[in-house]
Amino acid sequence: MTARGLGEPAPMFRALSHAGPNYDFGAVAGRWILLAFLPPPGPERDDAVALIGDAQSTFADGSRLFYGVLPDTKSFEGLPHGAPFGWFADPAGELRSAYGAVGPDGELEPKWILIDPSMRIMDIRTLEAGAQVLSDLQRLGAPGDHAGAPLHAPVLIVPRIFEPAFCQELIAYYERIGGKPTGVMQVRGGRTVEVMNDMKRRRDAAIDDPALMNQARLRVERRLFPQVEKAFQFKPVQIERHIVACYSADDGGYFWPHRDDTTPATAHRQFAVTINLNAQAYRGGDLRFPEFGPATYRAPTGGAVVFACALLHEALPVTAGVRHAYLPFLYDAAGAEVRRKFLNSLAREPATSDA
Repeated sequence: MTARGLGEPAPMFRALSHAGPNYDFGAVAGRWILLAFLPPPGPERDDAVALIGDAQSTFADGSRLFYGVLPDTKSFEGLPHGAPFGWFADPAGELRSAYGAVGPDGELEPKWILIDPSMRIMDIRTLEAGAQVLSDLQRLGAPGDHAGAPLHAPVLIVPRIFEPAFCQELIAYYERIGGKPTGVMQVRGGRTVEVMNDMKRRRDAAIDDPALMNQARLRVERRLFPQVEKAFQFKPVQIERHIVACYSADDGGYFWPHRDDTTPATAHRQFAVTINLNAQAYRGGDLRFPEFGPATYRAPTGGAVVFACALLHEALPVTAGVRHAYLPFLYDAAGAEVRRKFLNSLAREPATSDA
């Protein structure tokens, strides 16, 4: 990682935090974020922590977040946890190096760093300037207004990919075979595995019927691929997975903010597609891209929303009815090569046994 300056993207990372052993900093986009690179325990750190505690109301509505980055892991136990406090451990110095909170000899230089809702560095101050930093933070408006102009996520909406009758055929297929709860892909012990957690509440049915799968594939290739190539200068060559997904109001179905290409097994994915099968039959459930403001996106029945897998996105909870969608990923020849290398690496791994 290399140090960044004003206006540049904030370095993304995963680190030990109060919220988990491998917390994804990139998932908190869409809010004003104040990072404090704090010194070891002592009066200087105590003053900074007290300053945040005294400004608790600044962080009360969730539009502003505070994270202290600590040069050690021992301090976690002695510091206050819970809002407004969040903590990351940085014992190896990777985070402070990435953000430039180091001196010429590589020693820690405590700093405040303000990050805007699109995850770009907005301000950098010394730790002594804490009172002014908080004053500036309090004067900032709603995160969705930070650009000074309406923001729109770089998504493509294309109507009429599936006919209404074909949408109903896919829903009937789902109802006939039933869906199963699915998890999220994470790296555990050096391997990408599916993890069941509270990030997502959705049931999926894989389309195993060859004829039905082929009908879906042909429609996407002939009707959607040309529009994707025109809009993004990207030529899809492969479709990954054919599933019908179901988000139900019965359990408040949702998928919290995430990116679709963050593991070795998913790095080949380049564009995600959501084709709504019954857009008129539910409330809630729309797509939102936190880095680009609070706007939500919903294609009409049979229409597609297409976006880069690297974008942070979420499916909001369904509050009434049931949402059905067809959810493939697209990738090109370069993505196919990434996937080939990953699969070859798996094939070279030594076999393991539980015996």
